[in-house]
Amino acid sequence: MQSKATTPEQYINELRNDRKEVIQKLRQTILENLPKGFTEQMSYGMLGYVVPHNLYPSGYHCNPELPLPFINVASQKNFVALYHSGIYASEPLYDWFVTEYPKYVKTKLDMGKSCIRFKNMDTIPYDLIGELCSKISVEDWISLYEKNTKKRKP
Repeated sequence: MQSKATTPEQYINELRNDRKEVIQKLRQTILENLPKGFTEQMSYGMLGYVVPHNLYPSGYHCNPELPLPFINVASQKNFVALYHSGIYASEPLYDWFVTEYPKYVKTKLDMGKSCIRFKNMDTIPYDLIGELCSKISVEDWISLYEKNTKKRKP
């Protein structure tokens, strides 16, 4: 569910109360653990954490007018989603996360390529998410992104 909110605060204020608290806590966790250089903005109708154009002028290859995305957080209809591009781009990071997750949550991990879905708001592993957010610097993300996007070009 994409929001038309123009600021993270507006996005959070539009949420129903049970989701508002969860998204605020995820936002706080990300902001406290994200390495220097990433910036927060609304991105694709969700909370977004991106590499700004002043650090990566090329922007996102699909639309260079947009900054390079890294993490998004959204309140979807049946779950809260954390989209982490680093998990999709780095097999060692993916493996680390999948191995660590059961140490924090007893239920099965519900995950797509970059999307981690939380259906039970009481079992979100904020400490694990904080650690995940801290594992890739802006420089490392740019390098990983370029390595992966150049692989796909003919």
